[in-house]
Amino acid sequence: MTRKAAVDRKTGETDISVDLLLDGSGEHDIATGIGFFDHMLTLLAVHGFFDLALRAKGDLEVDNHHTVEDVGLALGDAFNEALGDRKGIRRYGHAALPMDETLTAASIDLSRRPFLVYNTPDPRDAGGRPFDVHLAREFFRALAVRGGMTLHINTFYGENEHHMIESVFKAVARALDDAAALDDRIRGVRSSKGVL
Repeated sequence: MTRKAAVDRKTGETDISVDLLLDGSGEHDIATGIGFFDHMLTLLAVHGFFDLALRAKGDLEVDNHHTVEDVGLALGDAFNEALGDRKGIRRYGHAALPMDETLTAASIDLSRRPFLVYNTPDPRDAGGRPFDVHLAREFFRALAVRGGMTLHINTFYGENEHHMIESVFKAVARALDDAAALDDRIRGVRSSKGVL
């Protein structure tokens, strides 16, 4: 069984295409027009072992918000489609990841009950503000809602905004890979109710 998805999302603000292979090696080809965001999406692919081709054109002359949020929506749709009926997956995933002075933990339940908890401290060093921490929140909210995941992100401490956002993307990648992994011991879906 090949777990993959292709999603196109076109609005008056953005035009996005996503090709996702869950059981990949981290191959990536990403261009959103926002360099730092491309870097973070690359980390998501590499550390989650997802093969990801993503193209986005957005109204960056307005700001980055529409593009970032809509990429989250499209990528969430792709994860939801690639996961299919979610039979045989571990369902739960967790990862704690350090990035220099920063430590972030991400916990995921692929339950089809979307919810986001996102706790990050205010950065002391914005490092030129390549990408606002609040935009990262909007990305993960969109990803969780459309991907059908309960997602808890907690950055316990950190000073540099770049390090905090990077630790978040890497931790989510590792937790998502864990939750989406197939486990031969699981028959059907991992729920005592028999349905997610």
